[in-house]
Amino acid sequence: MVTQNLIGRYIVSDPRICHGKPTFRGTRILVSQVLEQVAAGMAWGTIVGEWRGDGPKKAIAEAVRLAAGWAAV
Repeated sequence: MVTQNLIGRYIVSDPRICHGKPTFRGTRILVSQVLEQVAAGMAWGTIVGEWRGDGPKKAIAEAVRLAAGWAAV
């Protein structure tokens, strides 16, 4: 049985969704896409608006924190 892998409170990896790439829980929004928007300097409120409110600012903050930790490895 295939299950979700919880990466954080808002981020999951599920082989049945987006080929197992990290997404925000309950969506098909790829964490990598949001991180690219953050890196490009897009305001977090704008990012949330682009994703129709499906990506709360707390989820974006978690993605940035986790990405910073992964980059340090």
